[in-house]
Amino acid sequence: MEHMVTSCVLPVVLNATVELNLLGIIARGGDAGELTAAEIAAQLTTANPDLATSMLDRMLRLLTTYSVLTCSVTSNDITGSSVRRYGLAPASKYLLPDEDGVSLAPFLTLALHPAFSESRSKLKDGILEGGVPFSMAHGMTAYEYAAIEPKFNDVFNNAMHNYSSIIIKNILMKYDGFKDVQQLVEVGGGLGHTIRAIVSKYPTIVGINFDLPHVIGNALPSLGLQHVSGDMFEKIPSGDAILLKWLIHNWTDDLCVKLLKNCYTALPKDGKVVIIEGMLSETPHIAVSEKAISQLDLIMMTHTHDGMERTREEFIALAKAAGFTRIELACCVYNSCIMELFK
Repeated sequence: MEHMVTSCVLPVVLNATVELNLLGIIARGGDAGELTAAEIAAQLTTANPDLATSMLDRMLRLLTTYSVLTCSVTSNDITGSSVRRYGLAPASKYLLPDEDGVSLAPFLTLALHPAFSESRSKLKDGILEGGVPFSMAHGMTAYEYAAIEPKFNDVFNNAMHNYSSIIIKNILMKYDGFKDVQQLVEVGGGLGHTIRAIVSKYPTIVGINFDLPHVIGNALPSLGLQHVSGDMFEKIPSGDAILLKWLIHNWTDDLCVKLLKNCYTALPKDGKVVIIEGMLSETPHIAVSEKAISQLDLIMMTHTHDGMERTREEFIALAKAAGFTRIELACCVYNSCIMELFK
């Protein structure tokens, strides 16, 4: 229990590691792929190099205990004292830009943004007084806050772009349910990063990126992709497949059913809705994936008015209420499950 009580320091240390680019420094340095804290500190502009070295060593030691880094111990040739050398463990790659230039680091930056940290301090008040912690902390919703705070909005959009790019890339390596689709509509597709990746893999698909007018206004033209604006709770463009990625978890059951009914209307016979969402287990368990989705559920609860993660049974209930008769779980990738709802 003690490690849980003190675990609040881990995300803070991870965030400082990202801000200081410590993993990038380690990745670039050392013939053996390892550097000492002093060697890392020497590549930073610090007011007190000795203090910085000591602080870095203590941070890197912690990250080693969580398998983010590796550590080997050697002896100083002059003093005989022990010297720790740190290298990159496999988990560290998720915080470093991949070949597409994306990583989970921006999502970490968003999660620890002061706007979110302040809202988490209102969790108790939200329970006792009734309300959304984010709104109680800031006097407005997260979306309203993003509209007036451009720096926060940039952090949010960058996090979503990076996270989405990583997930969809891995989904397309495992899920082949788009291969026979002729026209695909992504509802709430933002600037179109996800559907662009799908059309790139399946160039015969006509892709329609559907979102609100102020969002579509910032979307860039792309081969094989049309940007269409509108209100998903009013009407959705027709297609033989409709994609809802991390959209259902933003809304109440009633609004989800309304959205899914609009999808049902927009589909031809034998058309399908593809839902990509996190999925909670009916009975909580200790698997890492369950922890991750449960934590995302708390993020939704703390920062949004209606958002929540759901169980498989809850997704099925929503689909049936909207008129879908066949619901299949295709696969799960990176804590995201791909469900198909057939008309």
